[in-house]
Order: sequence, then structure tokens, then C-alpha cells
Amino acid sequence: MRSSSGILRTDRRELLIMKVLGINGSPRIGGNTDTLLDKVLQGARSKGADTEKIVLNELKFVPCQECEKMADDGGCLVKDGMQPVYKKIKEADAIVFASPVFFGSLSAQSKMMIDRFQCAWRAKYILKKDAGYKKIPGAFISVEGSNRKDFFENAKSIVKNFFATVNVQYKKELFCSGIDEKGSILKHAGCLKKAFDIGVKIV
Repeated sequence: MRSSSGILRTDRRELLIMKVLGINGSPRIGGNTDTLLDKVLQGARSKGADTEKIVLNELKFVPCQECEKMADDGGCLVKDGMQPVYKKIKEADAIVFASPVFFGSLSAQSKMMIDRFQCAWRAKYILKKDAGYKKIPGAFISVEGSNRKDFFENAKSIVKNFFATVNVQYKKELFCSGIDEKGSILKHAGCLKKAFDIGVKIV
């Protein structure tokens, strides 16, 4: 079920079910990145996990404003569509971040979201404070139309910095190259299976 906030969710059946959060940084719903992320979450559900998907392109939020005054607890002072994202990441037991490669790196939606964690970075590395993010496993999945491995490495370096800031351990990755037209990922059974397996293993 899709909520007005752009968050997809499945109902929890028990109180102690592992919560796996998927974050989709692609602007194209139902595209290759979205399909791979759904496969990961499907794999997680097959092991009994509760899954939820945040679609960044459906949220209304602004880029980091580099506020001169910041909250010392690691929270962001800008109240917009990012506030539920902070909460969901803190509640998650595992995170799967998905973004296509745009101009050799992450999508604009993905980078906008990551930049908004400057407040958490400051709390952790400058103030040496706990911003409320527990240590959990994470995975990064990405697709690109070309076959440039360095593009994936560019995107990966940013995601790893983001994960480190919110205490997510970079455990799994899946990079599928030569994937461009919408739906073309469906012709790559190997990538779909690997995505499903990541969901199984991250639980």
C-alpha cells in the first residue's frame, strides 16, 4: 500500500520481526532500480522480515541548507519530507539503498537525501555524540547504462560515507551494468536472483 508520503509498507505481523528498509533513489518508478530493490525486499520477506520502501522522488524535501545553527543532537532543523526518513532509518534493522548511476555517480534524489545527513555527521564526528542510529547491516544496489566500473565505485564511495554516518555496516552490494531502457533488467535473470539472495542474506 502506498501512502501519501511516498512510503510503501507491509503490515507487521509480530512485534519482534526484523524490519528491512528499502530506499529507492531512482526517479523512475517501476524501472530497473525499483525492480531490483523490490526483489531484494521480496527475498527479505521470504525469510520472515517486515519490509518498507521509501521512494525519494515522491517525497517533498529540499537539499541541505548548510544551516549556521544546528541542533547538537544530530537532528535536522528543516521540517519537510525528510523527517520521516530519519525516523524510519533509526527504526530499521537493515537498510537497502538503491540508486541508478547518473553522470558517473548517484542520482540527484539520492545525493539530496544523503546531504541532509550533515547534521548526523556533525553530531557523530565533531561533537562525538550519539544521534540515535543503531548499528545495522546495509546493502547498496545500482544499475547503469554503460559498462564503467569506475562509475559504480564513485557511487559506492558516497553510499559508504552515508552508511558510516548512520552506523550502517556495508555488507552487500549488487552492480548491474549495461541496463538502460525501462524494464530491461527483466532480461537479466542473474541480477534478479542476486538481488533476491541479498534480501535473504541480509535478514
